[in-house]
Amino acid sequence: MQYRNFVKPDWMVSALGFGCMRLPTLGGDSANIDEPEATRMVHYAIDHGVNYIDTAYPYHGGNSEWFVGRMLKGGYRDKVKLATKLPCWKVEAPGDFDQLLDEQLHKLQTEHIDFYLLHGLNQDRWPKMRDLGALPWAEKAIADGRIRHLGFSFHDKYSVFQEIVGASDLWTFCQIQYNYMDIENQAGVKGLQYAASKGLAVVVMEPLLGGKLVAPPDPVQMIWETAAEKRTPADWALQWLWNQPEVSVVLSGMSTMQQVEENVASASASGVNTLARSARSLALFDQVRAKYNELCPIPCTGCEYCLPCPNGVAIPRVFAAYNEGMMYDKPDVMRSWYKQWVPAENQASACLECLECEAKCPQNIPIGEWMPVVHQVLGEGKPYVARLSP
Repeated sequence: MQYRNFVKPDWMVSALGFGCMRLPTLGGDSANIDEPEATRMVHYAIDHGVNYIDTAYPYHGGNSEWFVGRMLKGGYRDKVKLATKLPCWKVEAPGDFDQLLDEQLHKLQTEHIDFYLLHGLNQDRWPKMRDLGALPWAEKAIADGRIRHLGFSFHDKYSVFQEIVGASDLWTFCQIQYNYMDIENQAGVKGLQYAASKGLAVVVMEPLLGGKLVAPPDPVQMIWETAAEKRTPADWALQWLWNQPEVSVVLSGMSTMQQVEENVASASASGVNTLARSARSLALFDQVRAKYNELCPIPCTGCEYCLPCPNGVAIPRVFAAYNEGMMYDKPDVMRSWYKQWVPAENQASACLECLECEAKCPQNIPIGEWMPVVHQVLGEGKPYVARLSP
């Protein structure tokens, strides 16, 4: 296993961290963890040098923390640093901070949490946490030993990320979504470099974009196959991250033992600037990114000039779901995501084709024509459409 500096504290973290969000389950029930197999997988990772375990309050229907607490018995707790996250959406009053942390300590069967994150901060959640006193409370929890280090996970725009990073000297680390397709999305490469410049360790989540980068469509796979050095698409994606010195640890939510074995092997062969030795290797990522973008049917940039929609449609979000399903050839994944995360009143079916949005769209997208298509594909499960008929 290769190790990297976590910055604060001065500690060497394994290049690969184990994310306990996509553990194997039984009976198609995400809350029903296959504990014997999941334990075997995590123990294998730890035995092969992984020393960062990440979980959170809501993972696996609230059962991930219970599982991690049981799995780390028998001396494994002493071999790792443990990270979990405060469910910010459950905090309504200052007293909730202590109640939730104590509940998590009980579930995890530990006296302290090494790395504690405010979960999923964004432009709405951050002001609420700030105004309820999350930072002074965390400082006290660090002083009494229940927390060792404070950080946050993030899903929003770079400007919001920059504001949060600059809000306190208490932050030790942050966790961002980052991969070779998300260089300008959310915190992006600017956020990675900004956090590192402020002395924060950066934990990377979604390195494979929820698995979308693992089995690419044929036009993308053909590009990978031109490389002199043969790697799987997953290994390419992971090595791209480890190539960057600002990345502290890459989390992977592994669901099978094969994934664990492959990712451990990949991490063991990783290193900063290893890809820089071959300009051709780095150029491949630009080619792959460009090809994925060519497969994107709707040229929406997410500028949100079309909002607010008078009928409540979350236009950029709806288009993003459709585009990802098409680009990554993962229609079933995006249908499930769409139905779970986009409220019915904000889905494409709410569009009345008033066309108010089209007058505002700088990309001149025929939004009113695309919305019925998106509804048919994501809402009704019909085949994907790459382009509108002329």
